[in-house]
Amino acid sequence: MASLQESLQRFKKQQEKCQAISSMAARAGPSKGAPPRPANAKPPAPAVKFSNDMERLQHINSIRKGPVGAQIKRVIDLLLETRQAFTPEQINEACYVDINGNKAVFDSLRNNLKVYYDGNRFSYKSKHALKNKEQLLILIRKFPEGIAVIDLKDAYPTVMEDLQALKGAGQIWLLSNFDSQEDIAFPNDPRVPIKVDDDLKQLFRGIELPRDMLDIERDLQKNGMKPATNTAKRRAMAQVHGIVPKPKTKKKKHEISKRTKLTNAHLPELFKL
Repeated sequence: MASLQESLQRFKKQQEKCQAISSMAARAGPSKGAPPRPANAKPPAPAVKFSNDMERLQHINSIRKGPVGAQIKRVIDLLLETRQAFTPEQINEACYVDINGNKAVFDSLRNNLKVYYDGNRFSYKSKHALKNKEQLLILIRKFPEGIAVIDLKDAYPTVMEDLQALKGAGQIWLLSNFDSQEDIAFPNDPRVPIKVDDDLKQLFRGIELPRDMLDIERDLQKNGMKPATNTAKRRAMAQVHGIVPKPKTKKKKHEISKRTKLTNAHLPELFKL
């Protein structure tokens, strides 16, 4: 019994000693031996709220459960905007498309005409491998019959600005295709400068075209050209459906009569003496 009492007394003394040491350490502040915090050290990152993390996870889940076509579009948009090569892991980090975890996405992306896959990385593949304006001009000159601008749009990021610059410099022509309403780039051969006389320009501008489209179409056919319109057919269809064409009203010419009030109030300088 005496030994038990002695053990309790020793335990109490140890507890009191530990409490005293703890209070002394708290009053003394941080230990001098602790390494100082660097001045340029970054503050600890704020803790991610549970709600924000849940929204991000739900967004990722909706992407990965979405249609294969939508996931492929996300990847192609990434490759087109950055023009860099990405591994499947990097694509997953950038746009949340898990290529390795979805065989259908992987196979479709690998066989896509706009994607180049070297066995490890994916990158964007344009129809024409161009890098600058000089290469663009060389390519256009290889197509004297014209090349569609839509086939050049994705060659490199500033290709549209370079097309306008080449047009402004007179090195190419940009004309619209009547059938598809798309621009066509034609080379302007500098070896064949064409100068049109002023008399020929005046003669061309002085030609009066027929007022009726039927007459215009007949003249085109006489000269071996196929009209883009068929006015006779269009008018026949209009008659079948009971559509009456509106007659063209001639504008009345304002003639000066005795009742016309003439005034030069808008020319006060004529009346200065």
